Amino acid sequence: MAFELSPVSGSSLRRRSLLLGGVGGAAALATLGNSTAAAAADPQPSDFDFDTGNIMDFVQPTDELAPNPRAEVVAPMDLPVFIWIGHFTPIAAFDAVAPYHPTAVGVYTRIPRRPSSESATNRNLNVAILHAQYQAVKGVLPEQAPLFAQLLKAFGLNPDDESVDPTSPVGIGNLAGKGVAAARARDGMNLLGDIGRRYNPRPFADYTGYQPVNTAYELTNPSRWQPQLTPHRRRLGAGTGDKGVYIVQHIITPQIRLVRPYTFRDPAQFRLAPPDFTDHRRRKDYKRSVDEMLEVSAGLTDEQKVKAEVFDDKILGLTHSALIKSRHHPELGIHGWVQYQLAHLLATLDAAIACWHQKLKYDAVRPASAIRHVYGHRSVTAWGGPGKGTVHDMPADEWASYLNVGDHPEYPSGSTTTFSAAAQVTRRFFGDDRLDWRFTWPAGKTRVEAGITPASDIQLYWPTWTDYVNDCASSRVWGGVHFRKTVERSIEFGEQFGDLVHEFVQRHVNGDVD
Repeated sequence: MAFELSPVSGSSLRRRSLLLGGVGGAAALATLGNSTAAAAADPQPSDFDFDTGNIMDFVQPTDELAPNPRAEVVAPMDLPVFIWIGHFTPIAAFDAVAPYHPTAVGVYTRIPRRPSSESATNRNLNVAILHAQYQAVKGVLPEQAPLFAQLLKAFGLNPDDESVDPTSPVGIGNLAGKGVAAARARDGMNLLGDIGRRYNPRPFADYTGYQPVNTAYELTNPSRWQPQLTPHRRRLGAGTGDKGVYIVQHIITPQIRLVRPYTFRDPAQFRLAPPDFTDHRRRKDYKRSVDEMLEVSAGLTDEQKVKAEVFDDKILGLTHSALIKSRHHPELGIHGWVQYQLAHLLATLDAAIACWHQKLKYDAVRPASAIRHVYGHRSVTAWGGPGKGTVHDMPADEWASYLNVGDHPEYPSGSTTTFSAAAQVTRRFFGDDRLDWRFTWPAGKTRVEAGITPASDIQLYWPTWTDYVNDCASSRVWGGVHFRKTVERSIEFGEQFGDLVHEFVQRHVNGDVD
């Protein structure tokens, strides 16, 4: 059955003014912003062609440095929350178009297959995807639902249509989106915030009882993670925050290691050698690890600073690379886009689950704490802070990383593990290592050293996924938040989840599931 759109009056809402969380994110309207007033405003109509267009591509950004409203909901460096929230919409899209595919079977819904005549154009697939993602967003980010409703209206769709008719694209989309929202609401991430409590829910809060061995004020075990005392503002750059207020880090979502994975039963089944290079009882190894970090800090280049910020921003570093790869393959069509986005997101999620299991197992010290432990108040040579360059008289207990240090233990690297998984699932999906991602970072546009770094425009280019992963790994060292051996081991650890997820997705594409 063909689906007819309702007319919408007003000026046109075009591609570059939209942002929809396909690869790795929740949905939002960049032109509306994240506000109640914007959500209530009359939407502008879109010029999207439902019959020939691909909604998965149309709503994605075309500019690497465009503002992204997803950053208003989740800090771009908060990997576990970002990935977990982001995987809802790709599953919803996959399940929504599965009935229009010759063999595919949904991950959470088993909607009967539709006649091939209903996918002679892209209309029904596009409609189903939009409704599916809207329902998924309502389940995981209800505060963003009014904005997504405006998006549907801009496309001439009715967000109030709650049909569950499995023969119509609206009903199929609603069923798919509601299916994933229901299936993952209680998967262990504590979305509703009610695990272990009856009143005053705390969404995404820890319920495992994790407590650090060290405090922010005393490092009693130099091998173990120490929460840092940080400014109220957590994000890179000037940002916002209450002046004069400092906070002690609390580990972010340790419960993600208990979240239900897609491709394995227990994250404990994956082995990772202990971080002996930060075992304080091995004094030479420990000091060598610290000295390597100081040497890197002292020699930071503009390009290294820029790359550190690129890979720290998961919206840019993790998800935009997948978008670039998809756009290199115009033959993908809607089904191909949906399948790859699903694979990309599930690879990062399962990798994050296993990574956090290891983080909690080893509870390893971060470089900042290790540097203070080894050198105390003695002077070291290192980056001196924004605009200071390299200084030679810094007391070690005043050393700081270029990037803000994450609110979780050091080993393994969450970024490197998940980026490696994403790269491997991409290699398996497309059968090659080609990335070919190139863009220009303007002078003075880093967040940490705004107006200063880089001194001139920098051309960034990653010809292959291998280059991309290696730079991601190195960027965590340049940023001062991970040791070199940590990121080296994390690359290999992450790859296996790309392989596992590729097989999982292909089974669903081919219908080889129960």
